[in-house]
Amino acid sequence: MASSSLCTCLFTDCMSHNMSFPLLNHVPNFSPFNFHINTQTRAPHYRKAMAVALQPAQEVTMTRKPPVQERRVVVTGLGVVTSLGHDPDVFYSNLLDGVSGISEIDTFDCSEFPTRIAGEIKSFSTDGWVAPKFSRRMDKFMLYLLTAGKKALANGGITQDVMDELNKQKCGVLIGSAMGGMQVFNDSIEALRISYKKVNPFCVPFTTTNMGSAILAMDLGWMGPNYSISTACATSNFCILNAANHIIRGEADMMLCGGSDATIIPIGLGGFVACRALSQRNSDPTKASRPWDINRDGFVMGEGAGVLVLEELEHAKKRGATIYAEFLGGSFTSDAHHVTEPHPDGAGVILCIEKALAQSGVSREDVNYINAHATSTPTGDLKEYQALIHCFGQNPGLRVNSTKSMIGHLLGAAGGVEAVATVQAIRTGWVHPNINLENPDEGVDASMLVGPKKERLDIKAALSNSFGFGGHNSSIIFAPYK
Repeated sequence: MASSSLCTCLFTDCMSHNMSFPLLNHVPNFSPFNFHINTQTRAPHYRKAMAVALQPAQEVTMTRKPPVQERRVVVTGLGVVTSLGHDPDVFYSNLLDGVSGISEIDTFDCSEFPTRIAGEIKSFSTDGWVAPKFSRRMDKFMLYLLTAGKKALANGGITQDVMDELNKQKCGVLIGSAMGGMQVFNDSIEALRISYKKVNPFCVPFTTTNMGSAILAMDLGWMGPNYSISTACATSNFCILNAANHIIRGEADMMLCGGSDATIIPIGLGGFVACRALSQRNSDPTKASRPWDINRDGFVMGEGAGVLVLEELEHAKKRGATIYAEFLGGSFTSDAHHVTEPHPDGAGVILCIEKALAQSGVSREDVNYINAHATSTPTGDLKEYQALIHCFGQNPGLRVNSTKSMIGHLLGAAGGVEAVATVQAIRTGWVHPNINLENPDEGVDASMLVGPKKERLDIKAALSNSFGFGGHNSSIIFAPYK
């Protein structure tokens, strides 16, 4: 009873302060607080459950669920917000041309910082995608998420007519963030120095990593699986694989998945400077991100979002969707070794790749394209390269590149944006170059790394890696749909 009373008080208090989140006009009368707590019925249910639990053990008969026919997962929509463009075709065209999105930071004065460059988004508009009043209040990570998510739907041909026909109970959102609403949180701390009365009432909801997915679902009316995962720089891959698993298990027919981050603010820059993780090549920003190059001196921060529409194959075919690629599977492992450093012998990465191959039913010989995590850090690049050699060193024609050489490291959004790049490689038959790879590190055989120009490639199976602080490893596999 005590817990029920507490819930009732909290609920009443929230309602008295008008804590509701009205969104765009096309979703009328929707409130996230449209429920009722009945304190009169909770206690009897609780007592009944306890009574059963305290009775002598009884034989329990269970009906096993019939086997579910295997459900295939395909990619039918792509959405991005990046320093190289906010359309998946523009974004990939710039990658193919070797354009760098790294530049001097100009949204705040960072003249006292040892790092003053980033993959900063210079021009971005939410017009037509997010209601103006929310655009003014939300953290950028949410704005990027909502915009990329809705653009992915538009790219996938999800018109209003199609939306009206969807079973919204089987449509879900799983878009994560490594850092969440850092700007909103930082601003609230500064306001608190004056008075608690100055704190933004949206501080908590607009800071938490799950709220981007939640608000997008509210806007769309999607009632299927909805949450976020935060596993540092492996976030997007974790979200993509879990979203696919919801479809495979029959819990969803369509999922929006990926990641979003916006940490190019003083505390974000300062935090990573304190970790000694960032490049300080300020005099030549476009040359700063240089995976596998012997002169790399750290990663370059990026920002943005990458979102995929994953869909069950028959569902996609029934609505006449364009199928860009098939999602075959993936895996997660943990290094269980160090907060920031990879395992010295690459055991966690190797295990992750091998489990991804086994789970997806792909032979290592069939993998001929890898979009590597490769952030441009001295240790990380080399350990991943050695793991790739261990797993795929005998693969003829294997090509490996790093999207981060041009857009920097988008933290939790990296895997989402790189998944878009991987699918675009499958669609177009072109893989983008590695820029700034002028002098490969000792022990790195550049013959399997894509050169300074785009290359033609008939992809059989493509692997995309993402690894995060804390030893989080993730590998996902795409292939052409056949």
